[in-house]
Amino acid sequence: MAIPPLFRWLVVLLVWSASALAADPGRIVLDLPPGPGNPRNSEGAFLDLSDGRILFVYSRFVGEAASDHAKARLAARTSRDGGETWSDDTIIATPGEDEAMNVMSVSLLPLRQGEIGMFYLLRRSWHELRMYLRRSGDDGRTWSEPVLCMPGAGYYVTNNDRIIRLASGRLVVPAALHKRRTDRNEAAALDWRGIALFFLSDDDGRTWRESAGYVTLPVVHTRAGLQEPGVVQLPDGRIWGWARTDLGRQYEFFSSDGGETWTEAAPSRFTSPNSPLSMKPVPGQPRLLAVWNPAPAYETRALKPPGGDRTPLVLATGTGPTTGWKAARIIDGLEDPTGGYCYTAIHFTKDAVLLAYCAGGAADKSRLAKLRIRKIPLAGL
Repeated sequence: MAIPPLFRWLVVLLVWSASALAADPGRIVLDLPPGPGNPRNSEGAFLDLSDGRILFVYSRFVGEAASDHAKARLAARTSRDGGETWSDDTIIATPGEDEAMNVMSVSLLPLRQGEIGMFYLLRRSWHELRMYLRRSGDDGRTWSEPVLCMPGAGYYVTNNDRIIRLASGRLVVPAALHKRRTDRNEAAALDWRGIALFFLSDDDGRTWRESAGYVTLPVVHTRAGLQEPGVVQLPDGRIWGWARTDLGRQYEFFSSDGGETWTEAAPSRFTSPNSPLSMKPVPGQPRLLAVWNPAPAYETRALKPPGGDRTPLVLATGTGPTTGWKAARIIDGLEDPTGGYCYTAIHFTKDAVLLAYCAGGAADKSRLAKLRIRKIPLAGL
């Protein structure tokens, strides 16, 4: 008698969760489900403001469509109590958003002279997707005109909460370039095999240039290449980069010259479907915090189980690319194994970590439709 696919997936999840260490998964402090005229609330980023509030900016979709190329606006909320409660939305008007297909994928970063920076992608067509930076000197009440971070025209994908500042002061934007196959303005005109490259600024984001080197996936049998790359600087000064693939693992690569050139991509320790990994240093500690989906796609399991392989969502801490990693711990996906949990923003407070991520379930039109913020005590890590 054949075992139904859903039952097989539940068994796999229960076995996996039984082997994971018990941990405090924290509490959900904000859920933003879709609604009429708002078909999707998607990935965002956090930042500490000068008055002690936390700023959170995310993509609020408008109209009826919820795809990545549908209309959206950047919405901001703030918290005065460390992420326990949140204000209502304030919409941030973005130059060019009405003419563009979409605006999304926000990163926030402290800049010099007391300013804050808001990075976002503006999708003008299937031939042009590029990142812009706007500055604010008054905690986000007003914003400057946008500066283009990607000088050459092309279709560049940069995830939310991805921009970093190196110890040298240089800003690094990781991106996946998707080359144009034809002149037709449609998704099929793009080569979805991503090439990882990097945009650098040495004057606090006022001017930008592309890195001298780039990274490709050194295999033939891939339809994804290197997609949605991320970066973190290690204590020894190297930059550790990674990207999602369709090969069952995140692939990693390193730079020893501030992001100019990179090593060849190789399999990392993180098993993963073709979904993103998020990682940041834990402040004041020699540890990194990683959040990802650990379930690989393999031949005896359906490639798209109910959660689309983006469940469960787990976290782990470690001290380097291969050292000091604790067993992964589930933080979402046990109650609804049909859900999808991904595109995580990470923000540390004095005694907790805030994780914001997409959390759609089977009842939603899309498993990227709902935005969730979870607060986990640092002691629970």
